[in-house]
Amino acid sequence: MRLIHLTLLAALTTMAAGNSLDYLNHNRPVLDAHNCYPYEGQWKDRIDRALSTGFPVIIEQDLAWYAGPDGGQQRVVVSHQAKTSGSEPLLRDYFFERVRPIVEGALRSNDRSRWPIIVLHFDFKDVQAPLLHAVWQLLGEYQDWITTASKTADPRELSPFDPKPLLVITEDSDAQEEVFFREVPVGSKLRLFGSAHTEPVPGAGKEHNRLLATLPPEKLLAAKPTNYRRWWNSSWFVVEEGGQHEAGDWTPADDRRLRALVDHAHRMGYWIRFYTLDGFAPGGDVGGWGNGYNFGSRDAVEARWKAALDAGVNLIATDQYEDLAAFMKKRN
Repeated sequence: MRLIHLTLLAALTTMAAGNSLDYLNHNRPVLDAHNCYPYEGQWKDRIDRALSTGFPVIIEQDLAWYAGPDGGQQRVVVSHQAKTSGSEPLLRDYFFERVRPIVEGALRSNDRSRWPIIVLHFDFKDVQAPLLHAVWQLLGEYQDWITTASKTADPRELSPFDPKPLLVITEDSDAQEEVFFREVPVGSKLRLFGSAHTEPVPGAGKEHNRLLATLPPEKLLAAKPTNYRRWWNSSWFVVEEGGQHEAGDWTPADDRRLRALVDHAHRMGYWIRFYTLDGFAPGGDVGGWGNGYNFGSRDAVEARWKAALDAGVNLIATDQYEDLAAFMKKRN
């Protein structure tokens, strides 16, 4: 009888994790529009381009704090760097008011099987308290749009999502957890969800990055999800030694490595994201993408896109929004 009880408990635990993961596109891959905002006034159409690829879609917004010379005019802006000039777009205008017709239409249709249709991913360029508190307050203004979960007394107890068209995620900073989770009273609604802390790996620089691809998945991510930390944000360095710039041909061993990482994340109860999968020839950057995440050719990145889709990577980040969207539709 005790064995039956233990077996049932294990099954229920797996179901609970699966149900939580299933909330995001039924645990299937989603296009993640990397750095989906203007740089110094250029490429203002990135959010329109990303939204035009279809739903669900993930929109990454990098955030910073602007305070005028006299300390007034304080506001949350979308920026590629922490130092701001005041010319940057407001998060409220660039994202929330831009998606208002989409979200309100989704609320009217009430097709909850498709929610969330947009995942809003915050990458904070700094974590000063005024910025974090202002973001929390802004999310409160739009809470009727946002997927929430009740804060539990025990952080290890994951409460179910209350579905809405938007899901908001952020990264692993402890300062963010303090404002977005610890300061929230038990029983109140969590408005956004952080990424996991990964295990510290000794070393620095290139050798450190190369080491990441040799470690077993459980050595990279050991802690179980909490009510706040529900996803794993990972660079490609954990898949191929040297990351994008040293990647050679995609091999069966690489494929097994990727699948082992994804399977480990899902067994633990995390969604997993990989950043950033770009592939263009030298000089082929047409949108301010930069070369930091470039595999060097379209063929090279398509091999990784295919592998990520087949492995079940939840959030596949790229600067080539339309290209990945078309590839995903063709694959489907």
